[in-house]
Amino acid sequence: MRSLIVRLLARERGLFAGAAVVAAACAALGVPFEFVLFGLTLTGVALFHHHTLQVALIGLGAIVLYKLAFTGFKAGPGVEGLALHMLHEWVILANLFGLLLGFALLSNYFEASQVPAVLPRYLPDDWKGGFVLLWMIFVLSSFLDNIAAALIGGTIARTVFRGKVHIGYLAAIVAASNAGGSGSVVGDTTTTMMWIDGVDPLDVLEAFVAAGSAMLIFGVPASLQQQGYSPITQGAAAGVRVDWPRVAIVAAILLAAIIVNVIVNVKFSAYSDRFPFIGAGVWAAILIAALWRRPAWSLLPGALKGSVFLLSLIVCASLMPVEKLPAASWQTALGLGFVSAVFDNIPLTALALKQGGYDWGYLAYAVGFGGSMIWFGSSAGVALSNMYPQAKSVGLWLKHGWHVALAYMIGFFVLYAVLGWHPNAPHKAKPAAMTSLPCG
Repeated sequence: MRSLIVRLLARERGLFAGAAVVAAACAALGVPFEFVLFGLTLTGVALFHHHTLQVALIGLGAIVLYKLAFTGFKAGPGVEGLALHMLHEWVILANLFGLLLGFALLSNYFEASQVPAVLPRYLPDDWKGGFVLLWMIFVLSSFLDNIAAALIGGTIARTVFRGKVHIGYLAAIVAASNAGGSGSVVGDTTTTMMWIDGVDPLDVLEAFVAAGSAMLIFGVPASLQQQGYSPITQGAAAGVRVDWPRVAIVAAILLAAIIVNVIVNVKFSAYSDRFPFIGAGVWAAILIAALWRRPAWSLLPGALKGSVFLLSLIVCASLMPVEKLPAASWQTALGLGFVSAVFDNIPLTALALKQGGYDWGYLAYAVGFGGSMIWFGSSAGVALSNMYPQAKSVGLWLKHGWHVALAYMIGFFVLYAVLGWHPNAPHKAKPAAMTSLPCG
C-alpha cells in the first residue's frame, strides 16, 4: 500500500508542481485553493482509474490537511471544526454506505433467483431487447432507489448478454436509473430532499418530460452498441427454474427501503438527519432474510472499496467552500447538470433549495441525470462499476457513452420548448405543501 501511494504521488508530481502556480493564480483571482485540490483529485481519478480508491483518499487527506492548517471548516477551526462537520454529514454518508453494500447483496440475490436467465423469453431478440431493458430500469428507478435499479439492470444485462456488456451500454444503464428517479420524489435522494423541504411533487414531475426524451436519445445508440458487441441471448436456457424465495427476499428488501424512506420523510422528517434510517432498514431486512437464504457475504469486500471511494469524493465535495450558486435561471440549472458529473449533487440541491427561484422540474432533471455523464458522478455509477470494473475509466466512459451527454442537452431543451421556464414561487410559503400528500 505504501509503495503504491509513493508511485502515485511520483506520477502526479507534474500535476502537483503545476498546482503551486495555479494556487497563486487562484489567490490573485479570489478562487479558494480547495477547488484546486479537488480538481487534482478528480484528475487523478480520471488518469489512474486502476487506483481510484487510493487517489480519492490521498485527495481527501490533502484537502483536510490544508483546511486544518489554513482555512478551518464551516463549523469552526481545527480538529473540532472537522469533527462538527463530519457530525453534520454522517447520516447521509451512513445511509449511502448501507445502501451501496446492501444493494450489492440484493443484486446477487436477484441473479441467483434465475429471473435474469428467464427474461430472454420475454425480451425482443435484437437491439430492441436492450432498449426495452433500459426502459425497465427507468420504470424501476421511479419508485426504487436508483442504486438498486442500476444493479438490477446490470445483473440482468450480465445474463442476457452472456457477461459481455459494452461500456456505452453500462453508461446507458446508469443514465436510465438516474433519469427514472429524476421526476419522482421517492426515486432519488435529491428529489426526496426537495419533497422534505416542501416542494410539491407535481413540480418535480415535469422532469419526466426531459428524462423521457433523453431516454430516446441515448437508449437507441447504446442498444445498438450492445447488440454489435454481444447480441442478446435468444431464449432462456432449458430447465431454468425461478427460485421464488430469493425473489421474495429481493422484494422484501426493496419494500423495506421504500417504506422506511416514506415513513421517515413524511412522518418523522425532523429526525431524518439524526440517524441513517434507510440504510438501517435495508440491512435489517437483509439480516432477517439471511435466516432463509444466505447472502453472498464474499461480495462485501469489493463493494466496500467502491463505497469508500464514493464516500471519499462526497466528503471532499462537502468540504468545498461553496456558499451560494449563481442567480437562479434555466442557464444555471443547465450548468448544474454538468457540475453534478463531478460534484456531489446533494449539497448542490441543498443550496438551490435555500436560494429558491428555480423551476424545480429543471433542477431535479439536471442534478439527477447530470451525474450519469461520468462513472463516478452518481452513486448508481459507482455501484455498477463495482460489478463491472472495466467501467472505471473516464476516457472510455466519455468515448463510448457520448450519447448520455448529448441526451442530457437535448432532454433539457425539449423540456424548455414544451413547458418553458416557470420559476416556482417560494415553496416555504405553501403552508399545506406536505399535509396533502398521501402516505404511500
